[in-house]
Amino acid sequence: MVAWLVRLAAVITVVDILEPGSRPRLTSRAMDAAVGGAVFAAAMCAAGAMVVLAGGLRRRKHRAWLLTLCAAGIGTLGHLQAERWTVVAVNAAVIVLLVWTRADFTARSERTGRRKALRVLVVLGTVSLAAGLLLTRRTAPEATWGSRLVEVFSGLLGFTPDLAFRHESSSQFTEIALNTLGALTALLTLAAFLAPARKAARLSGSDEQRMRGLLDRFGDRDSLGYFALRGDKVAVFSPSGKAAVAYRVVGSVTLAAGDPLGDPEAWPQAIGAWLEEADRYAWIPGVIGASEQAAIAYRRTGLDALELGDEAVLDLTGFSLDGRAMRGVRQAVNRLRRAGYTTCVTRQRELAPARLEQVRRSALAWRGGETERGFSMALGRIGDPRDGDVVLVLVVDPAERLVCVLGFVPWGRTGLSLDLMRRAPDSENGVVELAVTALAEAGESLGVHRISLNFAVFRAVFERGARVGAGPVLRLWYRVLLLASRWWQLESLYRANAKYSPQWVPRFVCFRRAAELPRVGLAALEAEAFVRRPRWGWLAR
Repeated sequence: MVAWLVRLAAVITVVDILEPGSRPRLTSRAMDAAVGGAVFAAAMCAAGAMVVLAGGLRRRKHRAWLLTLCAAGIGTLGHLQAERWTVVAVNAAVIVLLVWTRADFTARSERTGRRKALRVLVVLGTVSLAAGLLLTRRTAPEATWGSRLVEVFSGLLGFTPDLAFRHESSSQFTEIALNTLGALTALLTLAAFLAPARKAARLSGSDEQRMRGLLDRFGDRDSLGYFALRGDKVAVFSPSGKAAVAYRVVGSVTLAAGDPLGDPEAWPQAIGAWLEEADRYAWIPGVIGASEQAAIAYRRTGLDALELGDEAVLDLTGFSLDGRAMRGVRQAVNRLRRAGYTTCVTRQRELAPARLEQVRRSALAWRGGETERGFSMALGRIGDPRDGDVVLVLVVDPAERLVCVLGFVPWGRTGLSLDLMRRAPDSENGVVELAVTALAEAGESLGVHRISLNFAVFRAVFERGARVGAGPVLRLWYRVLLLASRWWQLESLYRANAKYSPQWVPRFVCFRRAAELPRVGLAALEAEAFVRRPRWGWLAR
């Protein structure tokens, strides 16, 4: 409510400023620049600042509350001189409401936001000043460099430049350009000052050891648990240390993946600590890939849940290539075996260092220039000595050339979860099927009874959308996903999993409010490297 009232006050202020005759013009140009320009600049900047600040108020930022109070006060004083009582009343109402609700605005801002705002001010201010000097060189060529520097600086602050312009239109154009550049510099600096607090995505060694301890005791519960050890995640623990939530801050979203680690009885305390930190910094909480049990735990702490898709899980105790459903896999495997393809299934620690390095280099080369994707179901560090229990499946062609590598991280003591799937671009079709089959056949010797394959987003839509009798909404949603599959391979990923006749285990996305779901989804796409946020180099650090 407060944010919307602030936006309304900004709109009323802008409308008032744009009203003909609202800006005073005095007989003296110098007096007009000093008085009318000051009023106009203060009111216009206050209006723009209130629009930017409304976003910070929506996130309950104390810094935004304080600056909005100052902006509303400046707007009130600026319009008192012009006797614009409607705007004065609106700004006064904003001040009263801010004071009344001051206890609601407690969210912190990161300290580095000040340095970031200063960098934005210096860089954009310098650019705007240089652009103004170049502009006045054409519109007021007879002015000296010193006078142009002073008047450009005044124009950036919102005043009317007092130079010997060639034409009246040149004077007006220069004034508008300089005022606009100054306003943009000020508002972008303010936006940087109020940017969401960021947290370094770096898992400390001590936290990793604590999380490995939780995985040793409770790792059988979640196939995604080992991925919490990614180096670009951080963890928050329950007060007892018996549970933890692994997450990463993406923009204004604190994004967790999979289930909390550790004892389910301590999950509520870990989730509560994570949500408390989110409220402290005004982050939007979101979870992707939660199991049904975890989704229930998140719902009990105030989040909502929506089914996102299904995870393909193979029960190796009953796995077989026999039957009509496995015909395609069986034919591909038999064809490659007859052609002389061989496989090797081994723990990563059991490979010779030279062979392991060859595997790592091959996997890296096969990825080519594509972006390394993964957040919820990828570890991304093949060959790392910390992950000796990782299982590698290697496929070698008749010429003794490595053509396919599959990597599986531990899922407790008796399970594996797919981490890496790479194949040579010129390899035969079916090498992945051969690798999965080889792992299934070696499961007993490895002590592995189940493996988790890829995650199929919106699997139910692909399965039922093409059936006879599907409703119009389901058919429309199916067609939208088919279109999206041209870029993100959603359908092909589902088909690649379905050929093994797996058990489908539902996974959920959790969020606090429906209005926040799009931002959680965008943060998930960015974390998984499906989309990229624009970067501005050192300016955005």
